[in-house]
Amino acid sequence: MNQLTDQQAAWFAEAIGKLSANVQTVVRGKDEMVRRSIVCLLAEGHLLIEDVPGTGKTTLAKSIAESIAGSWKRVQFTPDLLPSDVTGAQIFNQVTGSFEFHPGAVFANIVLADEVNRASPKTQSALLEVMEERQHTVDGERYALPRPFVVVATQNPVEQDGTYRLPEAQLDRFLMKISLGYPDHSSELEVLAATNNAVAPVDALSPVMSASDVADLITMAGSVYVAEPVQSYIIHLAEATRRRPEFKLGVSTRGCIGLLKAARAYAASLGRPFVTPDDIKLLTPSVFAHRIILSNEAELQQISTEQVLERILEETPPPVLRAE
Repeated sequence: MNQLTDQQAAWFAEAIGKLSANVQTVVRGKDEMVRRSIVCLLAEGHLLIEDVPGTGKTTLAKSIAESIAGSWKRVQFTPDLLPSDVTGAQIFNQVTGSFEFHPGAVFANIVLADEVNRASPKTQSALLEVMEERQHTVDGERYALPRPFVVVATQNPVEQDGTYRLPEAQLDRFLMKISLGYPDHSSELEVLAATNNAVAPVDALSPVMSASDVADLITMAGSVYVAEPVQSYIIHLAEATRRRPEFKLGVSTRGCIGLLKAARAYAASLGRPFVTPDDIKLLTPSVFAHRIILSNEAELQQISTEQVLERILEETPPPVLRAE
């Protein structure tokens, strides 16, 4: 596909505006987090939502799924969940006398993996393998997942009893990690008022686009122009994370690719056919933070990854783009 035109970008922004507005009728006061979640979908990446209980993690994921006329499934991750429950299994059919493949929960456009850190490492690995490959192989036969295919996983950072922490190599499979936080006073009043309805607000949502529409938007987002200086800016930021003494492990090349894809989708969602350095600065914490490991000294000093990333963004000069 050729470079996105101004007219296509405007149409793209209008479509995303409708999707975002639909989700925001349920998820109140979190407009930017809703936009970033949708951007993650359009960048064909997977989203990890980490926050305390009751802040709307599952509601956000469910609202996005309900707003798209595609298939979606919810899996409650527990210690006894098996890999076959997630990916599917071969089951013997006594009538035909042969084994048949029964698809698991991952065979959907949007998969809500609730409390993903409560499942065993083996089950987590089964999910994260199909997240990367976007297909599942059983007995030498490949089963392709639908497009779009996005996993929205949630986890609670407070309650750690009975949980299995996601290893860094698996965290790296998520394009973005976000936190919602508590809504402001007026937004929380709106949430309380909505509870008077007989039907839960998220169940009353109607789709505003189809899965094929989302697939088209994903393709369009990939044609947003990114100037070479902006691409170099992404690499400079990643290189800075690899040099910082506060970090034991910096951002990988996959992280750079992820930031590029996210920035393209974000720019298009605002009606722009090109990426600016400001897009990169805005999205860097959501794309980079969960891919970094703090040094032992930084942890002892209670320095957060986000604090160091903020310093890196201040110290790394963005490129100055000139109209051609």
